[in-house]
Parts: sequence; structure tokens; C-alpha cells
Amino acid sequence: MNSRERFLKTLGGETPDRPPLFVSVTPQVAKKLCKHTGQPFEEPLDSMLSTRASHMDLMAYLGADAVGIATCVPENNPTITLENGLIKNEWGMVLKDTGQYNEFYEFPLAHAETAKDIEDFNFPDPFAPGRWEAAIKTVEKYGKTHGIIADLETTLFETAWYLTGLEKFLIDLMMETEYINPLLDKIQAIHTEYGKKMIELGADLLWCGDDFGSQTSLMMDEDTFRRVFKPRIKEMFAEFRKVNPNIKLAWHSCGAIKPLIPDFIEIGLDVLNPIQPLATGMEPQSLKDSFGGELCFFGGICVQDLLPNGTPEEIKTEVTRRAGILGKGGGYIIAPAHNIQEDTSKENILALFETVKRL
Repeated sequence: MNSRERFLKTLGGETPDRPPLFVSVTPQVAKKLCKHTGQPFEEPLDSMLSTRASHMDLMAYLGADAVGIATCVPENNPTITLENGLIKNEWGMVLKDTGQYNEFYEFPLAHAETAKDIEDFNFPDPFAPGRWEAAIKTVEKYGKTHGIIADLETTLFETAWYLTGLEKFLIDLMMETEYINPLLDKIQAIHTEYGKKMIELGADLLWCGDDFGSQTSLMMDEDTFRRVFKPRIKEMFAEFRKVNPNIKLAWHSCGAIKPLIPDFIEIGLDVLNPIQPLATGMEPQSLKDSFGGELCFFGGICVQDLLPNGTPEEIKTEVTRRAGILGKGGGYIIAPAHNIQEDTSKENILALFETVKRL
């Protein structure tokens, strides 16, 4: 069974020879692994979601069964470095390079109050020249041998607060400030086109998502999620299935989001990610018992403690244990619960790959 067959069988609810593997890493980790393996280092894609779709040749070489694609910035509006060293992307978000990630520094819609503020804002063009070239090349290279995961994380909530600032957006959401719905309408329209295009390009799994959870609880009350976000996500899912009725849909939400899982199932979710191991209520046996008949699980390998702090033997034991629970009867894509970061040794990363190969 090759990687693609293994991945598609899992998405189809069947039991493969072993669970398929997907891994994303930061550029620092990719450099470390390239030096160890002798593989060439590839610069990250210029994309808000670059870690999910960069270094895929390296991941496939190491044994990943699926590769990622994502939107990239267009030729006429690349990410730029300002004179003060800050970074500005095509959305107008200003970020600061903190070493491992670019952290938010200025929010282009921090002033927003009215619908006109949204109307006057220059949003990205989903079909600008150059946006899809990297995705097309990845599908051409791996579409017959590996699963294709199209990344559409920061689908609604996160992109909204990336534009306004988190505190402002949450306060304005509660106050029902005039700009909230026009802003979400615009983001929804853009990201619906992104998702439809990646399905057309050949995605097997469309990986949407917003972080609705903290380590211990939801970031907003359930009623607000159901009133504001759930209907929009349902609409997007319906649009995606018009392009391909058989497309599988994943949702990424870090944190303690168990109370929302039935809502996602109700609107047609197929795959839940990332199963953050140390978040409240996200224990694998409980999730499998409660939702294993309705969802495929994707993730579940701890990047907060296990991968950076465990020994290779501990990683082997825990990965095998989780695969035995979440993958019983099929329905599990093994993956770190986030990008593997540079606090994780190459020995531990290789232990993950080797353990999955031997399951």
C-alpha cells in the first residue's frame, strides 16, 4: 500500500495497513533535518500558512504520507520588509520577526467601527497572478503518490482578529459593532474562493480552522459560536461540496473545544484536528468513545511536552499508544498537534517518523 492509498483509505473510513502520517515543521527545524539527511533546504513559501505547505519534499523523503498546499502571495503584492525591520503582508498586517514565528505588531483595521471602514479596505484578490503556482506544482509532483491536504486555517475568526486585534474584535463581537458582519462577510467570501480553488486543483482534504479554545476552556461562549460562526462555516462547507461532493473537510481548533464537536459534526465535518493532548477534555479515549463513529482524527502528538522533552523511547511508546486508541478500526491521521519547533531534537523527530513506519 502506498502513501496515497493509505491516506485515502483512512479518509474513507477503512482500516489501512497503518495510520498515515503528516508533519509540518518550522524553517529552523527543516534546516536541521536537511543538514542531517543531506537533502537540499528549500526556502519557505511566502504564505500566511507557509509552515503547512513548505518543506514538503523533505517531509515526503522522511516518510510523510500526505503533503500540504496553501495559498501564496501574488506576484504584484509580495510580503515586504519595512525600513524598521518589521514585515508587512498583502492584508496590510504588520508583523515582527521574533526568531521562530512572525508575531503581530500592527493591525490594519484597528480603527474599524463602521461598515464603510470595511468597504474602503483593500482586501486580497483570490485569483491574483502567482497565487496558485506553488500549489499546482505540489499537486503535479505528489498527486499520484501522496494525499493532498489543502490548508485553509484562519478561516474566519482568526483572520478577523488578525486584522483588528484580538481584544478589540472580541469586545466588538459582544457589542455587535457595525463592522463585524461586513468584515466576516468579506473574509468568508475570500476564503470560500480559496477553498474552492484548492479543491479544483486536486485536494483530497480541505483543512479549515480557527482556534476557538484555550488550554482549559473555550475562548467564547457556545451561544456566540453558534450565532456568529457556525452558520458561516456551514455555508462554506456547502459551497465546498458543490465543487466536489466527496471532498473531506477538516477543522483545526487548538485547545479545549470538546463542547463544540457535536456542532461541527452537525454541519458536516469529517476530520477533527489537532487533538491538543494537554488541553482539557481532549483525552484520546474519551474522544474516540464519543465521536469515533462520526469523525476521523488528525493530530494528537504533543508538541508542548512529548516531542521536545521526551526520549525517543518515550515518543515511540506514546505514539504507539495513541495510534492504538485513535486508530482502532481506522480513522486516524497521525500528526503533531502543531508545527514541530526548534526545541525538538532531530533524534526525537526521527523517532516519530520511524515509529509510524513500524506500526
